[in-house]
Amino acid sequence: MPICRKKNHQVNFLNGFPYQELRANGSNHKKLTYNFRSYKLSKTHKLMPPITEKTASKISLEGIKEKVESNIRLTREDGLVLFASNDIPLIASLATLVRRRKAKPGNENFVWWNTNLHLNPTNICIANCSFCAFARKPKEEGAYTMSIEEATERAINGYKLGATEVHIVGGLNPKAALPYYSELLKSIKKEVPALHIKAFTAVEIAFFAKLTKLDYMQVLKTLKDAGLDSMPGGGAEIFAKSVRDETCPDKIAAEEWLEIHGIAHSLGLRSNATMLAGIGENQADRLDHMLLLRDQQDKSHQNNNAGFQTFIPLSCHYEETDIANLVEPITGMDQIKNIAISRLMLDNFDHVKAYWIQLGQKIAQIALHFGADDVDGTVVDEKITNAAGAEKKGTQSEILQKLIRDAGYEPVERDTLYNIIQR
Repeated sequence: MPICRKKNHQVNFLNGFPYQELRANGSNHKKLTYNFRSYKLSKTHKLMPPITEKTASKISLEGIKEKVESNIRLTREDGLVLFASNDIPLIASLATLVRRRKAKPGNENFVWWNTNLHLNPTNICIANCSFCAFARKPKEEGAYTMSIEEATERAINGYKLGATEVHIVGGLNPKAALPYYSELLKSIKKEVPALHIKAFTAVEIAFFAKLTKLDYMQVLKTLKDAGLDSMPGGGAEIFAKSVRDETCPDKIAAEEWLEIHGIAHSLGLRSNATMLAGIGENQADRLDHMLLLRDQQDKSHQNNNAGFQTFIPLSCHYEETDIANLVEPITGMDQIKNIAISRLMLDNFDHVKAYWIQLGQKIAQIALHFGADDVDGTVVDEKITNAAGAEKKGTQSEILQKLIRDAGYEPVERDTLYNIIQR
């Protein structure tokens, strides 16, 4: 179980799950606390009500099953019941039902993968995140920043090897910020215009804005003009403020992360969304994270904007990190539940990804029967997860396709926007 620190608080238990009642904190914000965790919600996002004995007693797995089969949106209470349940076969069948329903006619048996290059131009980072083994301080041994020429050459080489996408993220390096990345994007687009550039977490966008004194819209427009095609979903971690304060205090708050993605969507940029489990959060934190994403997706779609394409439940790798001895690692069952329950709760997301490089090939394969319809791709040169102890940096496309086929699905290579690639 995650570490619980404020032991002097009175805690109630429901279905074995600790919770506290909703209360105001005397400010203009409302505070919601679960299992000693709390975070503020902006006025633009809906407040999630607490679960009570009365409402929970009315909720059953059979009732949830009827909702899913009738395509009725699940509530927060439903989500907590799902997390508390060990009826894994039922949860798997419901997630698979939704997965197939979200697919286009004829694509129900598809599992997507792509040929992609991960490019981390710098590992120098002024932020402090206890779960990161990738970052280095400016003069620390192993710190690096690629030249524009070197980074561009890596993108060219990736394209020659068949990559249709380059995924660019890096540390928060004041010397490799908006001017550096604008030049890099222009250079890549000049050399390989067909290569889709998916780049920059919301945390990086906020960092660029702070350094340049531009607003988020201006930063995103600048990068889009330079060649940015879409955004990844990193930096979300867990939205609960108490978790962020303890594990990544230098990263932006949930409200800012959601705002930046909303602005990107308004500019026609699609993005992904992630959740990093196993950093001291609890199940309610994970569920509330999903619901805030669902709320933002509703807003983007209501405005006829682009939106989130894919939800990616990630799992922390602890080796070589400061958090390694502070939290109990999540289990394989946790990983599978995160996949399945996200598929059920995020009814406005088309895709849920089993990111094999973090889950491992075996868990990723099993996840395909728990609602996932994507395994990511060949992931050449991925450094961040590998630095924290992932076993492999990349895999050959043949192995990835075999993994999918052996699970009983049809592997289909895609581009970033889920168009089928014919080679």
